[in-house]
Amino acid sequence: MTTAPRFTVADSAEDPDADIWFAEPAGFTAVPLDALLPAPDSSAADDLCIALAPFLQAAPDEKVRQQFIAQFTQGQRLLGALREAGTVHCSIGLHRDDVDEGAGAGGGPLLSFFTVSWRTTAVAPRAVTAARAVSGLDARAAVEYAELPCGPVTFSEAVHTPGTVEGLPRTPLVQFRAYLPHPDCRRLAVFTLSTTAAGRREQYRAILRQIATMTGFDGPGALRTATG
Repeated sequence: MTTAPRFTVADSAEDPDADIWFAEPAGFTAVPLDALLPAPDSSAADDLCIALAPFLQAAPDEKVRQQFIAQFTQGQRLLGALREAGTVHCSIGLHRDDVDEGAGAGGGPLLSFFTVSWRTTAVAPRAVTAARAVSGLDARAAVEYAELPCGPVTFSEAVHTPGTVEGLPRTPLVQFRAYLPHPDCRRLAVFTLSTTAAGRREQYRAILRQIATMTGFDGPGALRTATG
């Protein structure tokens, strides 16, 4: 994991009907929301059952099979909650911690979770909307305003410590957010990058800023230019 990661652009960047165009660094794998949350009795639901069949058949016994089903269902509930909150994209990041490799340290895996969500906002100039997006945050959150190619953007950074839950560690979660007002002045795109790797805040902060810097609302042309 470096502060200047290589970015890859998916074929979907050519979609003329998209509302926003962005690229993720290599190491992020998109979670197929539509495939994992199909409508009941649809062809997509049938496809999901076919895809899951080998996993169920490979289970050594019925207990393990039911555990797999329960865990998969729990994952669907989580993704469903994200979708209800306006999430249209999410991906899991897996990188090797190579920052201190020269000193004989590092090398372990780093996990993160990236989402893109839409929020409806009151009609206002984009700079005002960007400022409002961070106005109600905890006073301890770090906030920054920037003018990027896509327009005004605000960034926030905060550390959250989960409550005590039996059997789960109280590992702090660092969340980085970028708030990007749409040119229609009626909605706001929110990029959220979350990780428990608090020691790599600088690198994750840089990743989110690079994603926001290469984001566009008018088409993928500038995106492809920026990524080479």
